[in-house]
Amino acid sequence: VSSRYNHKKVERLWQQKWEEEKIFQTVTDENKKKYYVLEMFPYPSGKIHMGHVRNYALGDVVARYKKMCGFNVMHPMGWDAFGLPAENAAIVEKKPPSEWTYQNINLMRSQLKSMGLSIDWTREIATCHPDYYKHEQSFFLDLLKKELAYKKESFVNWDPVDQTVLANEQVIDGKGWRSGAEIEQKKLSQWFLKTSAYSEELLNCLDQLDNWPSKVKIMQSNWIGKSVGVEINFKINNPKNLISNYINVFSTRPDTIFGATFCAISTDHPISKDIINRDAAAKKFVKECSTLNPEKEKKGFKTHLFVEHPFIEKKLLPVFMANFVLMEYGSGAIFGCPAHDQRDLEFAIKYKLEIIPVILPEKKSKDKFKITTEAYVGEGNLINSSFLDGQKIEEAKKTVIKKLALKKIGNKKINYRLRDWGLSRQRFWGCPIPVMYREDGEIIPVPKKDLPVKLPDVKELSGSGNVLEKIDEWRNVLCPETGMKAKRETDTFDTFFESSWYYLRYCNPRDLNAFVKEDINYWLPVDQYIGGIEHAILHLLYSRFFVKALRDTGYIELDEPFKGLFTQGMVTHQTFQNHKNEWIGPDEIIYNKESITDNQGNKVKVGKIEKMSKSKKNIVDPSDIIEKYGADTARWFMLSDSPPERDLEWTESGVTGSYKFINKVWNLLQLCLSNDYIENNKTDNRLLKEKTHDTIKNV
Repeated sequence: VSSRYNHKKVERLWQQKWEEEKIFQTVTDENKKKYYVLEMFPYPSGKIHMGHVRNYALGDVVARYKKMCGFNVMHPMGWDAFGLPAENAAIVEKKPPSEWTYQNINLMRSQLKSMGLSIDWTREIATCHPDYYKHEQSFFLDLLKKELAYKKESFVNWDPVDQTVLANEQVIDGKGWRSGAEIEQKKLSQWFLKTSAYSEELLNCLDQLDNWPSKVKIMQSNWIGKSVGVEINFKINNPKNLISNYINVFSTRPDTIFGATFCAISTDHPISKDIINRDAAAKKFVKECSTLNPEKEKKGFKTHLFVEHPFIEKKLLPVFMANFVLMEYGSGAIFGCPAHDQRDLEFAIKYKLEIIPVILPEKKSKDKFKITTEAYVGEGNLINSSFLDGQKIEEAKKTVIKKLALKKIGNKKINYRLRDWGLSRQRFWGCPIPVMYREDGEIIPVPKKDLPVKLPDVKELSGSGNVLEKIDEWRNVLCPETGMKAKRETDTFDTFFESSWYYLRYCNPRDLNAFVKEDINYWLPVDQYIGGIEHAILHLLYSRFFVKALRDTGYIELDEPFKGLFTQGMVTHQTFQNHKNEWIGPDEIIYNKESITDNQGNKVKVGKIEKMSKSKKNIVDPSDIIEKYGADTARWFMLSDSPPERDLEWTESGVTGSYKFINKVWNLLQLCLSNDYIENNKTDNRLLKEKTHDTIKNV
């Protein structure tokens, strides 16, 4: 045994032994109790970062502990390999995105293996491989057949220079992140999955997730956004041959009906479309709205229409088209009560509309209660509200709903904030959507026997427009049913589609079928899922929807994918700026007794402790740490320096402290194995045991 700890030699020795003995490989074994531990799989961006190290170190501890407890443990790894970064890199580096992606996978795999994680690499998957995405194409066809997938027009962020759709994250201050062009709201025909059909089940099943953080469940509940309200038919006073004599409004606050001073409809509302066809000014307003952010600027267009108040005779409310009213929520129309809704108040002030308080706070005088710049949204008693006066809010809601029902102009209604999942992406590096458009206008699903629909081989990508639209030899096909000319769908799936079911594929990653029933029933649900809280909504909610949809299409017998969820904290680091206010990395910093300088001798401004990010250069390369101190040091620091649910600040002193501790453990081992070991007598044994147990307790 070496007298000096050589982390490179020791770690290489044991990692090699683990691989030779295949101790982390696992198979379905009904005689053993299973435990499935999984960390959210990484995007192959090029190198692992400290967030990866912490995430996978936490999962590794759980996997090893459960294995020692006798469980049959599955701890797999894969790659969320489609996505925009690969496409952008391919454009810059003038190479196929597949080449860039697989190069990164190979590099990151070697980095993860150097960490000594207890991963079963025989189950490795990459979502960009046709053997993976052929199954999700098959899922889509079944969802289409079950009417859980459909196509409709919707607004997207359109870059007029690059001629492509941008995600919200790619729009910076209203401009395209690459072209700098003013982004437009453009209507395109898009594919959707009917997540809204599962709103109630997704909400109710949250109660079954006892081992999920309460914060995540609350976030999902709010996102699903169940609201109980009322639908009211406001009669249009002067319809003038409109497509309807009524405007149907949804409201969660029918108690404020006597404070209503205007009605607003979405620019996409059928009545808006009717008005636009007759009014050039209205048409111009709608076009302006396509470039406006409703969160920043709320704008309205006063139409020639008025609606009759349902309870106040001869009172008319002006009808506006407004950019903040969404067609996707409720009925695409609202009544505005400025006194008790801040958005409505700002709108009323801007357009000089009446403000009528109808809820009086406790211990406030009606004569002195005024609304000026801040809406009152608290509890109180109804005022200025005829038959509702004196009632509490909840009582008033019930009263209004009953009255509306008696007048046959309104009914109680449940709405959900959750919208259907827009799947279409006008990008090359994604899974092709398996449909074609026949020349007679029919949408034809690709037969399952012809799956996968593979991406065409390309040498180089351009940065403008949809690449697949330009590849005629791939796009132009014949209809398998009739032999008529057809064109392939050139949109690809949102990459959340791949990450919504990958945990299922780990159970039998090499099987020709998507799932083997015995394996799925044995391993699922995932016992412990680990990942950042930033995925609380999209990924986790989509995954929950996906298992329910696959259940209802006959693929699996599962209601929830993840039994336990743990959201770890971020890894943070001090930030630094040089004399030019440019961000500089910690490897460029020199600590002197009196000051901190960069490697040019210039004074450095020490900034906040923030999440490690490339943009602020406060990153530390795990490979450098593993090379210098070893994987055990990096993992030990990640596990011991801060509770796992909290943020962890990366410090050089913390790392060296962990390295010293591991060396002490090594030295203790040398002492135990050396010939100079303490003589075996009762007194020495007792003292040694005391010291040993003190050490265990303190550690």
